[in-house]
Amino acid sequence: MTAVSVVVAGGGTAGHIEPAMALADAVRRLESSARITALGTEKGLDRTLIPPRGYPLELIPPVPLPRKMNSALLRMPGRVNDAVRMTADVLVRANADVIVGFGGYVALPAYLAARRARLPIVVHEANARPGVANRLAARLTHHVYTASEQVRLPHAVAIGIPLRPAISGLDRTAMRPRARSAFGLLPDAPTLLVTGGSQGAQSLNRACAGAADALRRAGIQVLHIVGGKNTVAVPPGQPPYAVVPFVEQMHLAYAAADFVLCRCGAMTCAEVSAVGLPAVGGRAVLAPALGIALALLVATTRAQRVAADRASHTPPLVQVYCQRWRRRQIREVPPQQRFRSPHLQNSTVGRTRSWLRTQSLASPT
Repeated sequence: MTAVSVVVAGGGTAGHIEPAMALADAVRRLESSARITALGTEKGLDRTLIPPRGYPLELIPPVPLPRKMNSALLRMPGRVNDAVRMTADVLVRANADVIVGFGGYVALPAYLAARRARLPIVVHEANARPGVANRLAARLTHHVYTASEQVRLPHAVAIGIPLRPAISGLDRTAMRPRARSAFGLLPDAPTLLVTGGSQGAQSLNRACAGAADALRRAGIQVLHIVGGKNTVAVPPGQPPYAVVPFVEQMHLAYAAADFVLCRCGAMTCAEVSAVGLPAVGGRAVLAPALGIALALLVATTRAQRVAADRASHTPPLVQVYCQRWRRRQIREVPPQQRFRSPHLQNSTVGRTRSWLRTQSLASPT
């Protein structure tokens, strides 16, 4: 019997690549003889993340959709056609039985090539707002899956987001000493993890770097993931303020942390919820003043309480909107951005505030 051949298309950013790799790992666990081929581009994190996971990577030209009426928009049909032709060659070489797409620049030519070859198409959408590629693909197949029931696509079935076993089965307490040592952090100091996703967020980087002195005065050490193309200048000192461009083994970063300051991307919400980390994120976590407030917030965190048993106490993920400095509100993650977790679906503003009080977290005044 010929082994099944699966082509996954989810290149570009970690938000597309990681679910694709998690699915590939799951297929391999179910059928060890399965052949997995990954589609990617030269410009993204594909070369960094995919080959180390043991899967062959086939590169095709990215096909971003121009947002303005310009010459790039006029050239797009030709670029799509070239990418579809190259993808079709990959499907033939891989003797593909099915293509599974996760959105991103490589997904559109992958879906079109699979349609021409009359191959089954499976679509997964992790984000609250589906991209162009997945909106198109959802009309080409009945096999459409989403991270949340609030995502609107034809034929959609909500199943959550595929996660690596290293994330879904993480024991933060047991892993913490190794994780903090790996990043050069102190073993016992309260630890703040700052991340703007695989590409980083410059506004978040500036805000946290500007609050570095306040964080140190509060006794907080920081692990700051700034993004591959970004830099942050923080003078050396104690407690450590570790700046790294990218972390491939995110389970180590989560194990090292007591608290997370982040953007609310789909993968970040899913992973932070899975490992049971309290987190603050939002659209307006920009001002250095907010970083100082967070320093006071995290300073009162008791590490031993934050590391409580996930099975009995998983803290809700909250999102802070600081649209005005004098009127701050702690709210739930909007329904369209929730990961399918009962801790998120059932949380309320009152329960969130109660949890913060029990953890000795002082809300900014």
